[in-house]
Amino acid sequence: MGQDDKKSGASVSIADVDVENGITSYISPTTGKALHLAETKDEALDYIMSQDEERPILDEETDRKLLFKIDCCVLPVVCLLYAVQFMDKSSNAMAAVMGLREDLNMEGNMYSWTGSAFYLGYLAFELPCSYTLQKFPVITTVSIFIVLWGIVLCLHAVPNYEGFIALRTLLGALESSVTPAFVIVTSQWYKKEEAFFRTALWFSFNGVGVMLGSSAVALSLYNNMDGYAIEAWRLIFIITGAITIFMGFVVFFHLPNKPTEAWFLTDHEKRLVVERIRSNQQGFGNKTFKKYQLIEAITDIKTWLYFFIGVATTIPNGGLTNFSSILLHESFGYGVPETLKIQTVCGAIELVGCSLFGYAYKFYPKRLFWANAANIVVLVGLCLVAFAPDKHAQLGGYCLFYVCPVVMICGLSSSASNVAGHTKKVTVNALFLIGYCTGNLVGPQTFRAEQAPDYVGAKVAMVICTAFTSVFMAMVWIVMARENRIRDAKGDNHEQFDKIEDLEFADLTDKENPLFRYTI
Repeated sequence: MGQDDKKSGASVSIADVDVENGITSYISPTTGKALHLAETKDEALDYIMSQDEERPILDEETDRKLLFKIDCCVLPVVCLLYAVQFMDKSSNAMAAVMGLREDLNMEGNMYSWTGSAFYLGYLAFELPCSYTLQKFPVITTVSIFIVLWGIVLCLHAVPNYEGFIALRTLLGALESSVTPAFVIVTSQWYKKEEAFFRTALWFSFNGVGVMLGSSAVALSLYNNMDGYAIEAWRLIFIITGAITIFMGFVVFFHLPNKPTEAWFLTDHEKRLVVERIRSNQQGFGNKTFKKYQLIEAITDIKTWLYFFIGVATTIPNGGLTNFSSILLHESFGYGVPETLKIQTVCGAIELVGCSLFGYAYKFYPKRLFWANAANIVVLVGLCLVAFAPDKHAQLGGYCLFYVCPVVMICGLSSSASNVAGHTKKVTVNALFLIGYCTGNLVGPQTFRAEQAPDYVGAKVAMVICTAFTSVFMAMVWIVMARENRIRDAKGDNHEQFDKIEDLEFADLTDKENPLFRYTI
């Protein structure tokens, strides 16, 4: 059978079909070679083929109950871990106003490098980590990384700057596992239309991490700074590290590597989970590395738009994550206790704001619209921080900044639901997170010691980057809408594929699968 027109963006051709087992091989439009399903099939199809029962019917009521059970069993652990991992990041900023810089004799831009070093490790290890997560069981692998980074975090109570920088770099390398792992987990459990709100929910728990780190840990320690055997800033890292180690074991014992191994689902419910994600046109994943999918990923314009969104939106984030407490204390003029309390309020704004934007998607299901709306709020806030003469106006703008994760949420949920083919998904997600690392690495360097305490250059850089973020998101919208229009126009040519059983679990990429549509 000849290939469809490659310009359609979705042009798989059938090479061989078995009446009982459905599609057994297909011709890839990206390589022109026949690929055999036995070698390329998704793990979800493996599970289906191992079952004797007929394909179950998933009615609306059963689906609703199953979704509720998944939310109750999966989301709380994911959310709590995400809160803990952001405590790791924010602990550096809190330690900075509690004696870290003085005790480690930091001068000039030395503190800036404590933020950048974390993302140097993250950047260096992101691609190897992503492919490790493809090759080995996701939850088992990420649990090991979590326990290790908890140990490294405890060791942050070192006596010298050199050791501290080395540990920050190692911490970044280990934490590079958590976000790609949870992107995979979200795509395994949820439909495309469900993923944005769930991603918004677990990502918004960064705000809980800020609240816990600021009030429950840092503020409590600050109120009795002279009553401990070691410095309070060192205790911040030790306490946060111990919590992280505990969460690593919780993740290992509670979450399954894939839905069909879930201890909290019956055998029938496991089969239903497979059925409910059919509409995603992708399954649980495939452990075989596919070079052609890697090439397709790096030649897809959307991949690089995701990358530039990751860079542009995280330059402000990288700067403020590490300099927030310093900015509030030295530039805005608030005392240390007030600074930590303001951080707690900002954490609450992040939790509520990101969740509300995610929930709004239910009423107008255009994630890029809501991401751009949130980005405009952030842009207004950063303009106030940069240009308002009154410190209260600057503080209001600073608080508005805390809805900025909605852009990252959009990027993560989009790479989870709009990229198919497991190797391609892992690659696109890794490149997006490399952009994220790059922005977070550059961000602290925009805060130059010679510009303290106002850091005018950093503030202007944040405004410019946030404006460019909206431009890149608009470009993604245009590209995806165009792809969908082309595929819809060729819909009549794809009727043959509607009749093929389990095509969605053949580990086809979004470009290969003619039935795939991008959710904007």
